[in-house]
Amino acid sequence: MNDELTYLEVSVSRPRVGFFELASCEGCQLQLLNNEDKLLDFLNLLEIVEFREAMSEPSGDYQIAFVEGSVSTREDIEHLQTIREKAATLVAFGSCSCFGGVNQLRNRFMNRDWPYQQVYGTGTLPISPLPEVLPLSAVVQVDVEIYGCPVNKDEVERIITDLVVGKPVRHPKYPVCMECTAHGYVCLFDLDEVCLGPVTRGGCDAWCPAGGTGCYGCRGPAEVTNLEQLLTSVLEKGIPVETLLDRLECFGGFHKWADRLRRENHFPDTSQE
Repeated sequence: MNDELTYLEVSVSRPRVGFFELASCEGCQLQLLNNEDKLLDFLNLLEIVEFREAMSEPSGDYQIAFVEGSVSTREDIEHLQTIREKAATLVAFGSCSCFGGVNQLRNRFMNRDWPYQQVYGTGTLPISPLPEVLPLSAVVQVDVEIYGCPVNKDEVERIITDLVVGKPVRHPKYPVCMECTAHGYVCLFDLDEVCLGPVTRGGCDAWCPAGGTGCYGCRGPAEVTNLEQLLTSVLEKGIPVETLLDRLECFGGFHKWADRLRRENHFPDTSQE
């Protein structure tokens, strides 16, 4: 049996890969392990040398590093910088690593110490929290981003295949709305529900609208967005601006526009506190 890995009859090498996590739920890494029907074929593309959820003896010698999670502590910065020094290619894996994700909601608190006080009390913290939760790109150079909360397994396979064979990684330019329309799903705005599908980068196959839930923008802005029209649609439906803000602030990809919308509507600007 020939175990040589080829692409279009050209031999390619299996890169050494490590999976890492910072502040996260590790759900994006779990997505890979849940991909039972394609898992063996997928693993054949890679030589996984570090993956805490799947192996107990890491080697520490990797070429590509997939990093899930946001940078929330000084310890995260040190860990991320060490990973970056060792990796030829660093991949931001999921919304937390790309935008700060759900973790960056801490940035919206006027008292940013409050979450830690709720968890650890008022004594000495076992960690060194940063003033703000950051995406990976705020600390180190990121070579590739894979969006989503969680990531889409089919998209991850495509991107990893591109990395292995040396093809450029490309993301959809169209918004989630196009995927919704292609599947014939009912538009959530017709049900008077906020949906960020018109402005969010596609590629998830419209998971949330398929389940009857409006998009929360976990994949960040599409290449061309019309946020002003989105606001107009929300107001025409009589939906409170606060409801739109909740969506825009959830994963961090729209935080700049959310901050401006907050100021223009005279809501407290927590981003500067």
